[in-house]
Amino acid sequence: MSRAKARTRRSFGRIERRDNGRYRAAYTGPDGRLYRAPVTFDAKDDAVAWLSARRAEIQMEVWAPEVAARGARKRDVPTFRAYAAVWIETRKTKGRELRPTTRRQYRMLLDKFILPTFGDEPIDRISSEAVNAWYDGLAPGRETIRAQSYSLLRTIFTSAASERPHPWIPYNPAHIRGAGSTKRAHHVQPASLDELRVIVEALPDRYKLMALLAAWCAMRFGELAELRRGDIDLRTNRVKIRRGVVRVEGRFIVGPPKSDAGSRDVAIPPHLVPLVKDHLKKFTAPRRDALLFPASADENLHLAPSTLYKVYDPARKAAGREDLRWHDLRHTGAVLAAQTGATLAELMGRLGHSTPGAAMRYQHAAADRDAEIARRLSALLTEAPDRMANK
Repeated sequence: MSRAKARTRRSFGRIERRDNGRYRAAYTGPDGRLYRAPVTFDAKDDAVAWLSARRAEIQMEVWAPEVAARGARKRDVPTFRAYAAVWIETRKTKGRELRPTTRRQYRMLLDKFILPTFGDEPIDRISSEAVNAWYDGLAPGRETIRAQSYSLLRTIFTSAASERPHPWIPYNPAHIRGAGSTKRAHHVQPASLDELRVIVEALPDRYKLMALLAAWCAMRFGELAELRRGDIDLRTNRVKIRRGVVRVEGRFIVGPPKSDAGSRDVAIPPHLVPLVKDHLKKFTAPRRDALLFPASADENLHLAPSTLYKVYDPARKAAGREDLRWHDLRHTGAVLAAQTGATLAELMGRLGHSTPGAAMRYQHAAADRDAEIARRLSALLTEAPDRMANK
C-alpha cells in the first residue's frame, strides 16, 4: 500500500499520510460537511492535536465552521456538478476514451440520480453520512440502477481523491461495501438448435445470415451491423472483427470493438460458408466497404436495432421464445462453443473477452456435459446385470 493511501481511522476525524511524508487531517462537522486542515503537518502528533482542538470546539459549542475552514482551500473547489462534467469528458479507461454509449449512460445516471442531491455541493464538503443517506433513498426497487449510480459516484470520488499533485478531497466518502454490484437480473436460457432453426426460417432472407453469425460466431449486434464485405475472408473462412457501430442520440458512431480483445478473427463453421457466399452474392454490394446487413432502404445506412426487431419479434415468437433477446443469440453461440470442449482461453478469444470472468459464465455448459457423463456411469451399473444374464 502506498503511503498516500495509509489512513488512520479515529473516533473523530481522519488522518492521512501523503506521498511526501506529511500528514493531512480532516473531519465531518456537526453540519454533516467535510472539513480539512488548512495545511498539512510534519508530524502525525500535530495532525492529532489539530483534530483534538476541533473536537473540543464542537463539544464546548464554540465551533465556527468559517474559522475552521479558513485557509483550507488555496484554490476554488469545484462543485460536484462542475467536477463531474470535466471528469466525464476527460475520463479514459486503459488509455481509451469512454465509448459513446457509456458516456450517454453516465450522463443519464448523473442527471437523474446523482446531481439532484450532490450537484451544487463543493466536492470536498460531501461527507460519508450524506452519501449513505442518499443511497438509502436511491431508486427503490431498481437494484441495477442503484448499483450503477453508486458505482459511478464512487469512481468520480476516487478520481477526485487521487488528483495530482493536489487532490480535491482527502478521502473517498463512498465506501458502502457491495453497493456497486448487483446480481444478474436477466438469466439467459440459450436457444436450442431447433429453436434457432425456427427463428432463422422465420426471418426475411436478408437477415438469416445475420442471425446465424450472431449464434454460431457469437457476434455482438454492433459488430454485425458494421460488418463489411472486406471483413469476410473466404480464403481462410474467417470473419475479421475490427469495428463496431452504436447509435447514440439518433447518430450512428463507428469505433473500435468493445474492448481490445474484441478485435479478433472468428472462424466460420463450415456449414455456414455456403450461406455466407450466397448472402454476399444476393444482398451485398460488390464494394469492399459495402455493409453486409444495411438498412433495407439504403445500402450505405447502418441497420438500427428497432428495424431489426420488427422482423426478429415475429421470428422468436414463432419459436416460442419471446424471452430471447437478440443479444441472447450470442449467448447461445458461446454455450455451443463451450459444449465442444473449448478451453477458457479459446472461449475468450472467440467471444472477444478481455477477462476470464465474462467467458466463465458460459462454461456451465461443460458442467452440464459432466453431469451427463456421471449419469451414463450410473447407467453402466444398472446395465451390467442385464449383460451378464444375456451371456
